Amino acid sequence: MKVYFYTRFERFWHWVQAFLIIGMLVTGFEIHGTYNWLGFDKAMQWHNCFAASWGILYVFILFWIAVTGEWKQYIPKLKNVSSMIIYYSFGIFTGMEHPAHKTPEAKHNPLQRLIYVSLLSILLPFQIGTGILYYIYNDWAALGLETTLSLKWISVLHTLGAFSLLAFVIVHMYMTTTGPTVFTYLKGMLTGYEDEPAKK
Repeated sequence: MKVYFYTRFERFWHWVQAFLIIGMLVTGFEIHGTYNWLGFDKAMQWHNCFAASWGILYVFILFWIAVTGEWKQYIPKLKNVSSMIIYYSFGIFTGMEHPAHKTPEAKHNPLQRLIYVSLLSILLPFQIGTGILYYIYNDWAALGLETTLSLKWISVLHTLGAFSLLAFVIVHMYMTTTGPTVFTYLKGMLTGYEDEPAKK
């Protein structure tokens, strides 16, 4: 039986956020001189455009999570986290039963909750904050920040955040293939519907 897991807005912000993060990673690494594709100036313009769009979207995401009650989906539950780590580390390759039963009221397993709440409350604000400081560098003196902040360290921290996001994207893409079929979770995030997981 098909079960409706993801609303239109949830799917919208998921895909738009994925596009913006990838766009920022591509342009950001070019700004750092990793390769030359768009050119420094265009890469900087696009990076700032992606970043501003992401900041606006992030506010809407937090608002939506708060007013719809979806925040309950992100409250970490440490129970069974170790079981999830064991499952994803090797249990999934040996036919081990999934430790968590997915429902519309509990879309994320304990490990996902821990990761997603860390992403929303720590990594994304960190990246936005260091990005804003980077962007307003020419105004540091007027704001009295020139003697307390280091552009080098802001750059290092922002880049560290970018690599953390890149790692998350890679792992997240892999995790989409771990459903009953390779495309089950992908279809769910495209249509909103997934087959109801069988209880064992």
